[in-house]
Amino acid sequence: MSDAMSQNYANFTPKDFDHFDCVKISKGIYLLLAFVLRGYLVWIMSVTNMQDRVSVIQWVYPDPKLFYLSLFSGAIGLFVLLLLSLRRPDASDWVKTSWRYLRLYLVAALMFDFIVNLFGFFYWQQLTLLWLVVDALFVLAFILFLVLSQRVKININEFPQKLPEK
Repeated sequence: MSDAMSQNYANFTPKDFDHFDCVKISKGIYLLLAFVLRGYLVWIMSVTNMQDRVSVIQWVYPDPKLFYLSLFSGAIGLFVLLLLSLRRPDASDWVKTSWRYLRLYLVAALMFDFIVNLFGFFYWQQLTLLWLVVDALFVLAFILFLVLSQRVKININEFPQKLPEK
């Protein structure tokens, strides 16, 4: 291992590696996906509520248009979630190729989510200006995280490989 490469891994402990000797995916990526996929998370929570399946959605999204808007805005996030679930040594070539563009997909998911929210604000007047500003701040913070995080850089550069049997 070169000095620069070993310096990248100097701050990690054995707990930071998965069973393929890759650095575990950054928790920030999962937080980013939860933000982008919030409509799907609310939908899952409503499906698991046996008493009243619609009340959770209505509480979070008073207007059904907002709920559908949120589902639509999470479309790219679903693709990233698929990539994360298929990230393993025997993955298809399209997964390995797509993995190299993970940062781009995540930024695209954030931007698409923001554009859909802009559309909802200006076209349907469904969102408040405060929510739009908060959303923009979250998007900016997540993009800065993706660009500046050393762990994300390592996550993108690594792809699991089969380890030799002991």
